Amino acid sequence: MEVILLMGPPGAGKGTQGDKLARARRLHKLSTGDMLRYHVREQTELGKQAKAVMDTGDLVPDALIIDMVEATIDSLEEVRVLLDGFPRTTAQAEALDGLLARHQASLTAAVLLEVPQEQLIARLLKRAQEEGRSDDNEATIRNRMNVYNEQTKPLVDYYERHGVLKRVAGEGSVEEVFARISGVLP
Repeated sequence: MEVILLMGPPGAGKGTQGDKLARARRLHKLSTGDMLRYHVREQTELGKQAKAVMDTGDLVPDALIIDMVEATIDSLEEVRVLLDGFPRTTAQAEALDGLLARHQASLTAAVLLEVPQEQLIARLLKRAQEEGRSDDNEATIRNRMNVYNEQTKPLVDYYERHGVLKRVAGEGSVEEVFARISGVLP
């Protein structure tokens, strides 16, 4: 069993690095952002509720995200997961701990990608142009940074206390960052 969490602010490269890491280590990539965008695109009831929240840059409520992640992990034959975008709050982290314990698993590592804020904003604005993502305009990006700083950064302390936090500089080429991540994992 292996469970790796990629953490970092919006635009830090979690999606890109998560794809590479999942392929390299044969992990099931669980991206709550991808799951939410799927529901929005398919206009499911969940998607309609989530879109209103996502368009303002706020976080989707814990209970909704926890239920979505739990259903996915419960459906796996073996818990070999790369988490991208979950948990984002301490309540979600505690729920994840309980879920993993039920599967007799634990978090292998929480990898924190660190990137200066102005570089993050530039990356997200570029991504918005390239991918046409309505949730990536400058006002929403800045709000997402504030939400991250207020609600998600406490997870850094949480995982540091649990002894699984690994800090990685998220600047440089995709290959350079991937090598740094690979270097901190067991």
